[in-house]
Amino acid sequence: MTARTSLRPRDTVAKATSRIRHEGFKQAAEYYQRRNAGVPWLPQSTIAMLDEMLLKTDRCLEWGSGTSTTWFADRCASILSVENDPAWYQRVRAELTEHGRDPDSVRLLSLEPTSRPAESPYVRAVDEFADGKLDVCFVDAEHRPTCILEAMPKLATGGILILDDVQGYLDHPSRCTYSREGLGPLNDEWRTVAEALADWRLIWTTDRYSDCAVWVKP
Repeated sequence: MTARTSLRPRDTVAKATSRIRHEGFKQAAEYYQRRNAGVPWLPQSTIAMLDEMLLKTDRCLEWGSGTSTTWFADRCASILSVENDPAWYQRVRAELTEHGRDPDSVRLLSLEPTSRPAESPYVRAVDEFADGKLDVCFVDAEHRPTCILEAMPKLATGGILILDDVQGYLDHPSRCTYSREGLGPLNDEWRTVAEALADWRLIWTTDRYSDCAVWVKP
Protein backbone atom coordinates (compact mmCIF):
# COMPACT_ATOMS: atom_id res chain seq x y z
CA MET A 1 0.00 0.00 0.00
CA THR A 2 1.23 3.46 -0.87
CA ALA A 3 2.48 5.54 2.06
CA ARG A 4 -0.09 8.12 3.16
CA THR A 5 2.59 10.81 3.36
CA SER A 6 2.47 11.28 -0.41
CA LEU A 7 -1.30 11.72 -0.43
CA ARG A 8 -3.89 13.96 1.14
CA PRO A 9 -7.40 13.37 2.47
CA ARG A 10 -9.96 13.59 -0.30
CA ASP A 11 -12.12 16.02 1.69
CA THR A 12 -11.69 18.60 4.45
CA VAL A 13 -12.49 16.51 7.52
CA ALA A 14 -10.01 16.60 10.38
CA LYS A 15 -6.91 14.42 10.07
CA ALA A 16 -7.88 12.33 13.07
CA THR A 17 -11.26 11.53 11.52
CA SER A 18 -9.57 10.66 8.24
CA ARG A 19 -7.24 8.22 9.99
CA ILE A 20 -10.18 6.56 11.73
CA ARG A 21 -12.08 6.17 8.46
CA HIS A 22 -9.00 4.80 6.72
CA GLU A 23 -8.40 2.27 9.51
CA GLY A 24 -12.03 1.19 9.38
CA PHE A 25 -11.88 0.48 5.66
CA LYS A 26 -8.58 -1.37 6.19
CA GLN A 27 -10.15 -3.60 8.84
CA ALA A 28 -13.08 -4.34 6.56
CA ALA A 29 -10.70 -5.35 3.76
CA GLU A 30 -8.70 -7.55 6.16
CA TYR A 31 -11.90 -9.22 7.39
CA TYR A 32 -12.90 -10.03 3.81
CA GLN A 33 -9.47 -11.58 3.22
CA ARG A 34 -9.76 -13.77 6.31
CA ARG A 35 -13.18 -14.97 5.19
CA ASN A 36 -12.03 -15.63 1.62
CA ALA A 37 -8.74 -17.50 1.76
CA GLY A 38 -6.99 -17.75 -1.58
CA VAL A 39 -8.50 -14.57 -3.00
CA PRO A 40 -6.05 -11.79 -3.99
CA TRP A 41 -5.96 -8.65 -1.86
CA LEU A 42 -7.98 -6.58 -4.32
CA PRO A 43 -11.33 -4.80 -4.02
CA GLN A 44 -14.21 -7.29 -4.08
CA SER A 45 -15.63 -5.63 -7.19
CA THR A 46 -12.30 -6.18 -8.97
CA ILE A 47 -12.31 -9.88 -8.10
CA ALA A 48 -15.88 -10.30 -9.34
CA MET A 49 -15.14 -8.46 -12.57
CA LEU A 50 -11.94 -10.37 -13.32
CA ASP A 51 -13.74 -13.65 -12.64
CA GLU A 52 -16.02 -12.74 -15.53
CA MET A 53 -13.33 -11.33 -17.83
CA LEU A 54 -10.56 -13.93 -17.59
CA LEU A 55 -10.50 -16.74 -20.14
CA LYS A 56 -8.96 -20.20 -19.90
CA THR A 57 -6.93 -19.34 -23.01
CA ASP A 58 -5.35 -16.21 -21.51
CA ARG A 59 -1.61 -15.76 -21.10
CA CYS A 60 -0.86 -13.76 -17.96
CA LEU A 61 2.16 -11.76 -16.79
CA GLU A 62 2.29 -10.72 -13.16
CA TRP A 63 4.81 -8.38 -11.54
CA GLY A 64 4.68 -9.08 -7.80
CA SER A 65 3.78 -12.62 -6.78
CA GLY A 66 1.44 -13.63 -3.96
CA THR A 67 -1.98 -15.18 -3.44
CA SER A 68 -2.88 -13.69 -6.80
CA THR A 69 -0.38 -16.00 -8.55
CA THR A 70 -2.30 -19.19 -7.82
CA TRP A 71 -5.60 -17.38 -8.34
CA PHE A 72 -4.60 -16.29 -11.85
CA ALA A 73 -3.02 -19.70 -12.57
CA ASP A 74 -6.39 -21.32 -11.84
CA ARG A 75 -8.12 -19.06 -14.39
CA CYS A 76 -5.60 -18.63 -17.21
CA ALA A 77 -3.81 -20.94 -19.62
CA SER A 78 -0.41 -19.83 -18.29
CA ILE A 79 1.17 -17.33 -15.93
CA LEU A 80 4.62 -15.86 -15.58
CA SER A 81 4.98 -14.22 -12.17
CA VAL A 82 8.01 -12.03 -11.46
CA GLU A 83 9.34 -11.60 -7.90
CA ASN A 84 12.38 -9.87 -6.39
CA ASP A 85 12.11 -11.00 -2.75
CA PRO A 86 13.73 -14.43 -2.11
CA ALA A 87 11.58 -15.33 0.91
CA TRP A 88 8.35 -14.38 -0.83
CA TYR A 89 9.49 -16.25 -3.94
CA GLN A 90 9.90 -19.46 -1.94
CA ARG A 91 6.53 -18.96 -0.28
CA VAL A 92 4.72 -18.57 -3.60
CA ARG A 93 6.52 -21.58 -5.09
CA ALA A 94 5.25 -23.64 -2.15
CA GLU A 95 1.70 -22.35 -2.62
CA LEU A 96 1.76 -23.21 -6.33
CA THR A 97 3.02 -26.71 -5.57
CA GLU A 98 0.36 -27.20 -2.88
CA HIS A 99 -2.35 -26.30 -5.39
CA GLY A 100 -0.98 -28.55 -8.12
CA ARG A 101 0.42 -25.69 -10.19
CA ASP A 102 3.87 -25.32 -11.73
CA PRO A 103 6.22 -23.74 -9.14
CA ASP A 104 8.46 -22.55 -11.97
CA SER A 105 5.69 -20.15 -12.97
CA VAL A 106 7.27 -17.69 -10.55
CA ARG A 107 10.78 -16.37 -11.18
CA LEU A 108 13.18 -14.59 -8.85
CA LEU A 109 14.71 -11.71 -10.81
CA SER A 110 16.90 -8.73 -9.95
CA LEU A 111 15.71 -5.12 -9.87
CA GLU A 112 19.18 -3.87 -10.81
CA PRO A 113 20.13 -1.47 -12.22
CA THR A 114 17.56 0.52 -10.26
CA SER A 115 18.64 3.73 -11.97
CA ARG A 116 17.70 2.17 -15.33
CA PRO A 117 14.77 -0.10 -14.50
CA ALA A 118 13.94 -0.88 -18.13
CA GLU A 119 17.27 -2.75 -18.33
CA SER A 120 16.65 -4.90 -15.25
CA PRO A 121 15.94 -8.64 -15.57
CA TYR A 122 12.83 -7.94 -13.48
CA VAL A 123 11.29 -5.71 -16.14
CA ARG A 124 12.78 -7.55 -19.11
CA ALA A 125 10.75 -10.63 -18.22
CA VAL A 126 8.18 -8.98 -20.47
CA ASP A 127 10.30 -10.07 -23.43
CA GLU A 128 8.94 -13.59 -22.95
CA PHE A 129 5.94 -12.30 -24.88
CA ALA A 130 5.85 -11.14 -28.49
CA ASP A 131 4.03 -7.92 -29.27
CA GLY A 132 0.27 -8.42 -29.20
CA LYS A 133 0.49 -11.89 -27.61
CA LEU A 134 -0.14 -11.08 -23.93
CA ASP A 135 -3.72 -11.20 -22.65
CA VAL A 136 -3.48 -10.18 -19.00
CA CYS A 137 -0.92 -8.09 -17.10
CA PHE A 138 -1.12 -7.50 -13.36
CA VAL A 139 1.21 -4.85 -11.89
CA ASP A 140 1.54 -4.87 -8.10
CA ALA A 141 5.20 -4.51 -7.13
CA GLU A 142 8.40 -2.68 -8.11
CA HIS A 143 9.24 -0.45 -11.10
CA ARG A 144 5.53 -0.01 -11.74
CA PRO A 145 5.59 2.81 -14.32
CA THR A 146 8.28 1.07 -16.36
CA CYS A 147 6.50 -2.28 -16.17
CA ILE A 148 3.29 -0.73 -17.45
CA LEU A 149 4.94 1.07 -20.36
CA GLU A 150 6.89 -2.04 -21.38
CA ALA A 151 3.78 -4.25 -21.18
CA MET A 152 1.53 -2.02 -23.30
CA PRO A 153 2.81 -3.15 -26.73
CA LYS A 154 2.85 -6.77 -25.60
CA LEU A 155 -0.88 -6.79 -24.82
CA ALA A 156 -3.29 -8.01 -27.46
CA THR A 157 -6.25 -5.96 -28.59
CA GLY A 158 -8.83 -6.46 -25.84
CA GLY A 159 -6.07 -7.43 -23.40
CA ILE A 160 -6.34 -6.17 -19.84
CA LEU A 161 -3.85 -4.26 -17.70
CA ILE A 162 -4.43 -4.25 -13.94
CA LEU A 163 -2.81 -1.84 -11.48
CA ASP A 164 -3.37 -2.27 -7.75
CA ASP A 165 -3.25 0.68 -5.30
CA VAL A 166 -3.72 3.03 -8.22
CA GLN A 167 -5.07 5.80 -5.96
CA GLY A 168 -1.49 6.47 -4.83
CA TYR A 169 -0.21 7.15 -8.34
CA LEU A 170 -2.86 8.64 -10.62
CA ASP A 171 -5.31 11.52 -10.29
CA HIS A 172 -8.86 10.16 -10.48
CA PRO A 173 -12.06 10.53 -8.46
CA SER A 174 -11.65 8.17 -5.51
CA ARG A 175 -13.65 7.06 -2.49
CA CYS A 176 -10.44 6.28 -0.59
CA THR A 177 -9.60 8.52 2.36
CA TYR A 178 -6.15 9.15 0.89
CA SER A 179 -5.66 9.50 -2.85
CA ARG A 180 -4.12 11.60 -5.62
CA GLU A 181 -7.51 13.05 -6.52
CA GLY A 182 -7.01 16.68 -7.49
CA LEU A 183 -3.23 16.46 -7.09
CA GLY A 184 -2.22 15.16 -10.50
CA PRO A 185 -0.03 12.09 -11.09
CA LEU A 186 2.56 11.24 -8.44
CA ASN A 187 5.53 12.26 -10.63
CA ASP A 188 6.65 12.62 -14.24
CA GLU A 189 6.89 8.85 -14.71
CA TRP A 190 3.26 8.46 -13.72
CA ARG A 191 2.28 11.42 -15.88
CA THR A 192 3.78 9.56 -18.83
CA VAL A 193 1.78 6.46 -17.90
CA ALA A 194 -1.45 8.46 -17.65
CA GLU A 195 -0.87 10.02 -21.07
CA ALA A 196 0.00 6.66 -22.66
CA LEU A 197 -3.20 5.05 -21.35
CA ALA A 198 -5.49 8.00 -22.07
CA ASP A 199 -7.26 6.23 -24.97
CA TRP A 200 -7.68 2.87 -23.21
CA ARG A 201 -11.00 1.94 -21.63
CA LEU A 202 -10.65 2.34 -17.85
CA ILE A 203 -12.64 0.58 -15.14
CA TRP A 204 -11.85 2.00 -11.68
CA THR A 205 -12.80 -0.14 -8.68
CA THR A 206 -12.52 0.41 -4.93
CA ASP A 207 -13.20 -0.99 -1.48
CA ARG A 208 -12.58 2.50 -0.01
CA TYR A 209 -9.27 1.27 1.45
CA SER A 210 -7.53 0.90 -1.89
CA ASP A 211 -8.41 1.32 -5.56
CA CYS A 212 -7.63 -0.92 -8.50
CA ALA A 213 -7.62 0.14 -12.15
CA VAL A 214 -8.35 -2.18 -15.06
CA TRP A 215 -7.57 -0.89 -18.54
CA VAL A 216 -8.71 -2.62 -21.73
CA LYS A 217 -6.47 -2.20 -24.79
CA PRO A 218 -8.29 -0.74 -27.78
